[in-house]
Amino acid sequence: MRVLLLVLDSVGIGALPDAAKYGDEGSNTLGNVAKAVGGLNLPTLERLGLANIVAVAGLAPAAAPQGCYGRMAEAADGKDTITGHWEMAGIIVSEPFRTYPDGFPKQIIDEFGRRINRGVLGNYAASGTEIIAVLGEEHMRTGKPIVYTSADSVFQIAAHEEIIPLPELDKICQTARELLYGEHKVARVIARPFLGQPGSFVRTANRRDYALEPEGETVLDALTANGKKVIGIGKIKDIFAGRGVAVSYKTKDNLHGVETVAEVMSGDDGDLIFANLVDFDMLFGHRNNPQGYAQALEQVDGGIGRIIEVMKPSDVLIITADHGCDPTFPGTDHTREYVPLLVYGRGLKQGVNLGTRKTFADIAATVAQLLAVDYDSPGTSFAHEVK
Repeated sequence: MRVLLLVLDSVGIGALPDAAKYGDEGSNTLGNVAKAVGGLNLPTLERLGLANIVAVAGLAPAAAPQGCYGRMAEAADGKDTITGHWEMAGIIVSEPFRTYPDGFPKQIIDEFGRRINRGVLGNYAASGTEIIAVLGEEHMRTGKPIVYTSADSVFQIAAHEEIIPLPELDKICQTARELLYGEHKVARVIARPFLGQPGSFVRTANRRDYALEPEGETVLDALTANGKKVIGIGKIKDIFAGRGVAVSYKTKDNLHGVETVAEVMSGDDGDLIFANLVDFDMLFGHRNNPQGYAQALEQVDGGIGRIIEVMKPSDVLIITADHGCDPTFPGTDHTREYVPLLVYGRGLKQGVNLGTRKTFADIAATVAQLLAVDYDSPGTSFAHEVK
């Protein structure tokens, strides 16, 4: 048996009960995207039972869903990549990571500039594409990296690949990672390289995340310790600081991601294949583009169909998300939402309503049970409900 855990980054399905605390009351990434474009066409996810979880314009509840279906709430405070993925892997973050909506303290920026022997541009919360449009020309003239953040716990560093080559940008990001611990513990330092000329800058696919190490044992660690092989696709290895991931495949975009997943699943390699498809969030959610978000969903739906075709009879597919990022909602930040839970395998039950799970950590407990590994998860396994 192999388990494929496929994360549709930011595809939330409705505000959590505490969403108002985050300013996210009324958010519904999937539902609002569907309404904005007059309905979605997602035949694969529809057959699996997506519209049995929540109403989605253009989709009908399946009379006989091919998958098991439900939704999950995040137990930890937060609505970011690290918090969501770690919780799926069995770590419920005890304290929210530090955020800096007004920019990082002067002593941090000054020390960062001293260590890298360069000045710094920016240091405020911004959209990545907007800040390089504003500061990119000055960056090219001065060689100073562009630092920015968001509502998430991130220290993002944008640099033109011809001004600060990727190996040097890597060193700069490692320096920031070493600095942002303790009192100023930030979940992720992110390299955001770009190319082009003023007026036409384009971010490249060479993004890299420098995450904190997980705060305890994850199910990835437990699998590895028990001789199981974990394959990461997309930014999974970065999210877990490399821990518990034996093999990692970088991806250029969602299409490349689903192609990579299909290639892995067509073979026999791996025990847990953990994949993240980030374009929904990075290209469309944060940029308030529901039309692009809808097109990405429909493209990936076809890719999931191809993945199912190549899965082995004993393989298990779990589809979920890590948070919301409603492109129709005010602002450009993540949104605090429920996430979908779809489970499929030729050897599994069909049409089981898995209800509302209290924590994403139910996935960690389920993966451990399916792969016959002891793991003390804070979640509750649903393996017995689907087998």
